Amino acid sequence: MQGTVDGFSYGLVTPLVAYLMACLGGALGLRCTTRSMLVTHTWRPGWLALGSAAIGSGIWTMHFIAMMGFSVQETPIHYDKPITFASLGVAILMVGIGIFIVGYKGASGTALFTGGTITGLGIASMHYLGMAGMRLNGKLEYNTLTVAASVVIAVVAAITALWAAGRVRGFLWSVGASLVMGLAVSGMHYMGMAALSVHLHGSTAGGGPADSPASVLAPLMIGPLAFLLLAGVVVMFDPLMVMGKPDRIPAERKPGIPAHMVRHTGRRPLPRPRQRSSRPGSRTPQRW
Repeated sequence: MQGTVDGFSYGLVTPLVAYLMACLGGALGLRCTTRSMLVTHTWRPGWLALGSAAIGSGIWTMHFIAMMGFSVQETPIHYDKPITFASLGVAILMVGIGIFIVGYKGASGTALFTGGTITGLGIASMHYLGMAGMRLNGKLEYNTLTVAASVVIAVVAAITALWAAGRVRGFLWSVGASLVMGLAVSGMHYMGMAALSVHLHGSTAGGGPADSPASVLAPLMIGPLAFLLLAGVVVMFDPLMVMGKPDRIPAERKPGIPAHMVRHTGRRPLPRPRQRSSRPGSRTPQRW
């Protein structure tokens, strides 16, 4: 028996909120990745790890906010918590591998393609692993071509986002890149949902009493939402990350000379002219 699937139970509310969460995670992750390229190697792993967690948490949160609007009319839906949280771990891990490759090798050439591909596969893996955590009185089936299209969207979106993180320095340009990334991630999600069909095991509903998707999923998202909030605070209070400017190198200090008086012009200083002697009978040396 074919189940009646509704992906927009709350209208446009869940798609819009999910899109905003994808943009937020993408913006924080891209700024952290950009910041990692502007600091020394000592601080770089920390910024890359923060960026990985921000993008992974944003994508995961976006997915399950969108799933609040997903329902099957004939059967209630439940979620396996270990698999659900495993999808979050997979997202952070695979996104982190891609970001670390770009962070250390640069956002161009083979490094960009490899890192973007791994990051995109991580986004797609999170989506389909999260779908595997659904429990209902039926079986999920997917259209292979539509699934492949969703994976391609995820990979292209990841490559574009990592390219922007390595090349874009202005704050407004980064905001634009995060909006595009959020649109691509949301498009990947709904493309994957379009590939889904539900075949029920019987005509009667099973799996216990029906709960609203929001009441089931909302408690699971408290942790990732709190993390995104803290990451947003870090971004707001780090002007170098917001503006995308490198750390300033302090002026060289020399004994007896104030630091602000030292000027590095790259030219050799001119010799000081010799003063003529005021003593009578002194002779000025002749230059040959």
